[in-house]
Amino acid sequence: MSSLELNVAQYQQSAPSLPSAAKGKVDSASKDFESVFISQMLQTAFDTVPTDGPMGGGLGENIFRSMMIQNIGKDMAKQGGIGLAPNIRTELLRIQEGKHG
Repeated sequence: MSSLELNVAQYQQSAPSLPSAAKGKVDSASKDFESVFISQMLQTAFDTVPTDGPMGGGLGENIFRSMMIQNIGKDMAKQGGIGLAPNIRTELLRIQEGKHG
């Protein structure tokens, strides 16, 4: 084994690691954050779509539209989203390990 391999192995053993349950929570939280972010962007886009017409408008449509946008955001995040979740996950892990900045 070369000295480089030995150093990498020593680093991996000494590196702080979170339990797999905590990493699962971090993954879930980062995907949830991305889902909410996507939903907020979609809400802004849907605000420009008129709701008038023979079947449009009213409280029912507002409620349905809000639920629909939330579900679209969740589905988009599950399918890879817009790339926020991996970055958020990295930052959350850094914060939990005490590596601020």
